[in-house]
Amino acid sequence: MSGPVVLEVAQWQGSGASTARRLPSGAAWLAELVPAGRRHTVALDNSVGDSRGGVQNADVLERHLLAVRAALAEVPPGERTVTIGGDCGVDLAPIESALSVFGDRLALVWFDAHADLNTPASSPSGAFHGMVLRALIGDGPEGLRPARSLSADRVVLAGARSLDPGEQDVVESRGIRHLSVEQLTQPGPLLAAVRATGAEAVYLHIDLDVLDPQVFPAVGTPEPGGLGVEELLVAVRALTEEFTLAGLALTEYERTEAASEEEAVLRRIVDGLFGPDRR
Repeated sequence: MSGPVVLEVAQWQGSGASTARRLPSGAAWLAELVPAGRRHTVALDNSVGDSRGGVQNADVLERHLLAVRAALAEVPPGERTVTIGGDCGVDLAPIESALSVFGDRLALVWFDAHADLNTPASSPSGAFHGMVLRALIGDGPEGLRPARSLSADRVVLAGARSLDPGEQDVVESRGIRHLSVEQLTQPGPLLAAVRATGAEAVYLHIDLDVLDPQVFPAVGTPEPGGLGVEELLVAVRALTEEFTLAGLALTEYERTEAASEEEAVLRRIVDGLFGPDRR
């Protein structure tokens, strides 16, 4: 990757984790770690908002969405963005922006322990970070919908291992490709899944809880049985060698008192994604 624009979006209000207020410090540190051609910290509201229509902090999240859209509007055409969260909800506008460029030529690979395919009616928590992918495929709550929806058959769930029953139904009924952690130990099945979408470009959403918590526990909703760092990096490298990279997001880092151990893992990830041979 060559000199991307790094957007720091330190949103925590979309998370349902009790430790969500750790997200801003995680985002700030991680954004500085990523080598950038230009950096932009999106100004956010740090307050608790009102719940509406089954979505916690809905009014704050709507303001944040507008702020991220405004920041993306300042990115010159053709420049790649790397979005650093914050909760997964920060990725709605960046993916919307990639869709405006690539349209049906875009596939979305969603590296996440969770499917994030709930609606306000089905969500057990009302947290938008569990609804954002559902919003991206056209079923978002009022005020938190993309300007253009992504076709569900252009989505590849990678490493999701904690799906609510309603989310599993959506995966099956809408033709969403879903690869288990075991299927990601080699890049072949993932490449085949993206090829099957017919896409030429990929947007990579990486929620750090896709990693096994024994490898990286500093997330709000860890799930056992995840990927190792090298498995993640091999998958990403394979994708970017075959497909145009439309953008990338790293989300859900909750910085803790064990920061030095967390930083060692994150430096491995960042060096693997953005090191000298990847720029």
